[in-house]
Amino acid sequence: MVTKTEQSELSRLESQVENGGGGAWEYLCLIRKLKVRRSDKVVKHGLTILNDVKQRSALGPDEWTLYEQVAVAAMDCQCLEVAKECVKALQKKFPGSKRVGRLEGMLLEAKGAWAEAEKAYSSLLEDNPFDQVVQKRRIAMEKARGNISTAIDFLNKYLEIFVADHDAWREHAEIYVSLQMYKQAAFCCEELILAQPTISLYHLAYADVLYTLGGPENIQAAKKYYASTIDLTGGKCTRAIYGICLCSSAIASQSKSRNKDEKENELASLAAVALEKDYKYRASNKLPLLTSALKSLKLSS
Repeated sequence: MVTKTEQSELSRLESQVENGGGGAWEYLCLIRKLKVRRSDKVVKHGLTILNDVKQRSALGPDEWTLYEQVAVAAMDCQCLEVAKECVKALQKKFPGSKRVGRLEGMLLEAKGAWAEAEKAYSSLLEDNPFDQVVQKRRIAMEKARGNISTAIDFLNKYLEIFVADHDAWREHAEIYVSLQMYKQAAFCCEELILAQPTISLYHLAYADVLYTLGGPENIQAAKKYYASTIDLTGGKCTRAIYGICLCSSAIASQSKSRNKDEKENELASLAAVALEKDYKYRASNKLPLLTSALKSLKLSS
């Protein structure tokens, strides 16, 4: 995650480079370090350096790192001729390189040559079945082609080997949610929370899935995870506060005990007050919509 300090430095360098103040290489290095997406800028300023013999020679071995960075950015921008030339330069310098082989597969993907890309990736995996980058490319490619069931199969096989890859679990959960396979999505969220219990987004995602599944037990559990999200964010997650309102309303409507109803209503009222305070401060023009929504839940403060 990019910090405010890093974002500020990136913006400063970007403004400097765009206005002809120099520092293009430092800017490109920072983009690579922070793993942010600035593909059009990378192509523009990267080519400026690569097309200048003096600047390119001054990079030393980093010249080839820049070729790779520009190649990937060019594919992202669909500047396929630029990407092709960068990959050619790398092939000439590093014949038989597996890393360059990945770029070749990615270029085939960018061209829409799915069958050829699959062959290229399969060949690379025969030599090294534990190549994470290639395995992830295959998953992404199947997803892009609309072959979701195949992408799920590849993800399952990938996670059998790389069980600690949190990004893969998150991707898995999102795919299952898109397919309305909420029980499977819940399992993925549980894995994420077990691995990184202090990440509020995982608690929120799990709460959303549980609420969607419905039923008394799931709603109760969803409320707990909305509450933990609020705790982890210091009360700054509006979505989680609204989730508390939804859960409390559902629980109160299902409960046969008057005492439980009063307890749920008290909690929901506190959440409603917090929401109204938040909306008054950040989006006062939307306050009537919130009030209407809370009334429909019988939670208006």
